[in-house]
Amino acid sequence: MKNKLFLITLLSIFAVSSFAQQEIKLYPKGPKENNGFTEKESWTRPNDFLTKISDPRMYYYPAPAGKANGTAVLICPGGGYVGVSIMKEGKEIAEWFNNLGVTAFVLYYRMPNGHYKIPLADAQKALKIIHKNAKAWNIDKNKIGIMGFSAGGHLASTAGTHFKTKIQRPAFMILGYPVVTMDKNLTHAGSRENLLGNNPSDKLVKFYSNELQVKKNTPPTFIVHARDDKTVPIANSRNLAKAIQKKGISCTLQEYDLGGHGFGMRKNNIPADNWPEVLKNWLKEQHLIQ
Repeated sequence: MKNKLFLITLLSIFAVSSFAQQEIKLYPKGPKENNGFTEKESWTRPNDFLTKISDPRMYYYPAPAGKANGTAVLICPGGGYVGVSIMKEGKEIAEWFNNLGVTAFVLYYRMPNGHYKIPLADAQKALKIIHKNAKAWNIDKNKIGIMGFSAGGHLASTAGTHFKTKIQRPAFMILGYPVVTMDKNLTHAGSRENLLGNNPSDKLVKFYSNELQVKKNTPPTFIVHARDDKTVPIANSRNLAKAIQKKGISCTLQEYDLGGHGFGMRKNNIPADNWPEVLKNWLKEQHLIQ
C-alpha cells in the first residue's frame, strides 16, 4: 500500500513538473539599469496581469518531442507598458505555437517607467540567449522571430526596426493590434507616457515611431488589427505595413471590421476569431512550419 501511494505521489509530481515551464533569468546577477520601481511586482488580476516588473525573465515552452520544426518565437505580451497580460497574450499563445511544432518563449520585460531603453534591451538580451542555446533547444538560428501584442507589439516592432547585429535581428515579426507610433495623434497615450515620459523630445518621438524606422532588412511581417479598435487606432498597423512594403519586404496586414482591442486568440464570436488560421497559412508561406 505504501509503495502504491509513493508511486501515485511520484507520478503526480512528474505530471505537475512536466507542465511547469522553465524560467530563464535575463540577467542572473541582476540588470545594470534600474527602472526606478521601489515596489515589488504585483498582480492586478491573479496569474493574469503582472505590473511593476523589475526582474526581467522569460519562460521556455519547448515544442513537443518529435514535433519541433526548428522555428522559435519570442512573445511580448501587451499591457500599455505598465504590465503584461501573461495568460491571454503569453501562455495561451505559446501553447498554440507548440501545437504547430514551434518553440516559444514568453518575455516578462521590465516596465520602462520612463526609462525608454530598458524594454528593447530586455528583448534583445532574450534573443541573444535563444541564439546562444539554439542547438541545445533544437532551434534553427535562422528561424527565431518575435511577436507582440498592443504595447508588446511596439516592443516587438522596435526590435524589428532598431537592431544593430545579426543576433538582434528577428527572422520574422508577428504583431497583434500593435502600438507602432509615438505620434500623440495616433498612439496609445498611456503607452507613450509610460515609455517616453510626459514631455518627450521630438527626436525621441521620431526614434520610437517604428513606422519611421523601417530598414531594408526589416524582417517579413504579419499584422492583425480590427478597424473598430478604440484603444490603438488601426492607422498604427496600416502605416507600418505601408513602410515595410515600400522597402519591398513581405508584409501581410489582416484587418477585421469587428474585434475591438485585446482579443488575443480567444474565441469571442467575432470576425477576428479566425485570425490564427490566417497566421498559420502565413507561417507556412514563410516556410516556418510544415
